[in-house]
Amino acid sequence: MLRNRPLLLFSTIACLFSACFSLSGQTNGSYGAYSPYSVFGLGEISREGTAYNKSMGGVGIASNNRRFLNIMNPASLSIRDSSSFMADFGIVQKNTLYRQNDLKSGNNTFNMYNFVISFPVYKSSAMMIGITPFSDIGYDIRQKQTNQDIIGNTGNITYNTYGEGSVYQLFIGGGVTFWKRLSLGAEAIYYFGNLDKVYNQDFTNTSYASLKSGYELMIRGITGKFGAQYQIPLKNDISLVLGATYRMRTGIKGMTVYYENKNTSEIVDTLVYNEMINGKDNSLKIAGELGVGVSIKKGEHWSAEFDYIRSDWRNCGMEGYDGYSVSGASTFTSNASQSFRAGFEIVPNRNDIRYYLRRCAYRVGAYYEQAYYKLDGNQVNSMGLTFGVTLPVFRWYNGLTLGVDLGQRGSLKTNMVRERYISFTVGFNIFDIWFQKPRYN
Repeated sequence: MLRNRPLLLFSTIACLFSACFSLSGQTNGSYGAYSPYSVFGLGEISREGTAYNKSMGGVGIASNNRRFLNIMNPASLSIRDSSSFMADFGIVQKNTLYRQNDLKSGNNTFNMYNFVISFPVYKSSAMMIGITPFSDIGYDIRQKQTNQDIIGNTGNITYNTYGEGSVYQLFIGGGVTFWKRLSLGAEAIYYFGNLDKVYNQDFTNTSYASLKSGYELMIRGITGKFGAQYQIPLKNDISLVLGATYRMRTGIKGMTVYYENKNTSEIVDTLVYNEMINGKDNSLKIAGELGVGVSIKKGEHWSAEFDYIRSDWRNCGMEGYDGYSVSGASTFTSNASQSFRAGFEIVPNRNDIRYYLRRCAYRVGAYYEQAYYKLDGNQVNSMGLTFGVTLPVFRWYNGLTLGVDLGQRGSLKTNMVRERYISFTVGFNIFDIWFQKPRYN
C-alpha cells in the first residue's frame, strides 16, 4: 500500500488541478484579473505566494515554517521534515466595486492561482516545481456616441475596448541549509502567456462598416531568482530570521501582432496586419525585484514578519512599445513599484487533543503597495488587511487554508478609478511522508 501512495497522491492532485481549470474557464473569472488599470503594460502584477502567504499580508521572504510550502523564497525549501512530500494549490474569488466620479459598477472573478509540489533531495536540501500567475489583464469598457450631429448621419455608434489574458511563470528551484542556520536557494523561471487588447467601433447602420483593431502580445522570457535566510536562536525557543530575495531583470521575447479589420454584415476585410518579433533590440524588459524581510517566532506557537519589496520598471521600455503603452485620455509612465507587508500567525496549542480549534493556525496581515506605473503623473496605490485560518485535516500537516483580503486601489482624485474589493482564497495544503519502510508485512 505504501508503494502506491505517491502514485495515488499525484493522481488526486492532477484530477483536482484539471477540475479547477475547467471550472475557471466556464465563469466570468476566465479573467485572472478584472480592472481598468490592467489595460496598461503587462496588466495587473499578481501578488506572489500561496494561501499561507496571502493570509499574512503577502509576507514570506523570512518565513521558514516547516508545515507550509513557502514559494516566495527558495531558501526556505530545505526547512522541512525529512522524507516529506508537500504540495499546494489554491483558488481565489474576488468581488470588486468601481467608482469614478458619479459612475459606479461592480464585477467578480474566480480563478486558480497556483500549483506547486516540493520534495527532499538529500539531507538538508529540497526542490520544488510549480506554476503561478505573473500578471493578468481583464477589462471591458463601453461608451456610446452622444453627439447628435454625428448620430443623425451615421446612426448609433458604440465604442468598446476590452482585454483578456495572463502571463504565467513556470518555475523550478531548490534550497539547501548549512550549519543549521544559513539557507540558500535558487530557481529558474520561464514566463509565457498571451495578452489580447481589442478596440471596436460598431455602427447600427449597416451601410457603415464597423472597425476592429487591437494587439496580440505573445510573452516569453527566462530569468532566475536567488534567496537566502539566516536564523539566529534567542532565548526561550524564540528565534530571529533574516531573509532576502533577488529576481534578475530579463528581456521579453515572443511576438507582437497589430491588426485592423473592417467588418460589414457579410465580409471581413483585413486592412492592416503587422508582426513584430520582440527582443531584437532588447529594449523591452520585465523588471528585476529585490526583497528583504525579518521575522521573529517562538517555535511553532507564533510568528511575526515584515517584508519590503522593490521592483524598478522605469527603464523597461513599455512607454514607447506598441501594445504595451495605451494612447488615450491618460498618460502612462513606468515607475518603481514597492510594497510594505506585515503578518502575524498564532497557534494556541498545536498538540491539543481535546479542542480542535486550538490546533488551528490563525493569521492577520496588512500591506501597502505602489504600482509599477503612474497615470497622468499620479501614483496608483493599494492597501488592505488580510485574515486567515488553516484547519488541520486528517493527520500530519495536511490542512485547508481559508483567507480573506479587504482592500482598496486607486482613489477618486484627478478623475481616477477607485476599486474596493474583497477576495476569498482557499488553499489546499497536502503533506505526506515518502520512502517509509513498512513495519508489518
